[in-house]
Amino acid sequence: RPPTETMTTFIDDHRNAYGVEPICSVLPIAPSTYYEQKARQAERNAQAVRAAQDIGEIPDLVSL
Repeated sequence: RPPTETMTTFIDDHRNAYGVEPICSVLPIAPSTYYEQKARQAERNAQAVRAAQDIGEIPDLVSL
């Protein structure tokens, strides 16, 4: 079985042409697993953005 991230990338690349559910019916991945993986990626991205914002605010906090 291919890694989940590999299948998620494949689905992302072809979802506009075929849709998530039809692709998942051919691959060994459930649509819910795909959507869960995408939610995790979005959460990691949001955390990275927040961390970058926090780093930018450190000088302001230090000067208090």
